[in-house]
Amino acid sequence: MKGLSQTKENILKILWETETPVNLNEISEKTGSKIRSAYMHLLGLRKAGYVSLSEGAYYTLTESGKERIGFPKVDENLAKRVLSKTSSEKSFHFYVGIGKPLGASSDNLIDFCEKIKSSDIRSVEFHAARGDFETWIHSLGDIELAKRMGRIREANLTGEVLRKRLYETIKSRCDELLKKIS
Repeated sequence: MKGLSQTKENILKILWETETPVNLNEISEKTGSKIRSAYMHLLGLRKAGYVSLSEGAYYTLTESGKERIGFPKVDENLAKRVLSKTSSEKSFHFYVGIGKPLGASSDNLIDFCEKIKSSDIRSVEFHAARGDFETWIHSLGDIELAKRMGRIREANLTGEVLRKRLYETIKSRCDELLKKIS
């Protein structure tokens, strides 16, 4: 990222990966910077509009910050495209293994979110391990959510812990996208 120091890039990535507001001490610890140094970097990022500061001194990544680390701007058009129905051929088809279809599919992200909540856990684990969720979501046009699915896959979660993390992440994104179109 041209124009930003390595520490500032790291702070933006930490804020994206964390997904929740982070305080100065946590940022200092995660970047290996002294508190004063981390504060100065955050001040510069705030002035650039990449980071916001909430009450209680918690930092969050702004839409501009997400764009700065490579995610496309989420506007009404992108939200509509990601949430719209796909054709049957482009729908997500659930399997419990190779050649073992469940007979269930999803033709949009909202339905997909609900199916994650109720599908056979073997299917959820099968698709998560193979990267199928991130591939399908990327095909819908949601690069950021696809990358989040990849991070969940890399965490090697299983069972209900995996299901809960997937569901919460997808649900949160659906809610965010729905706000862009209403």
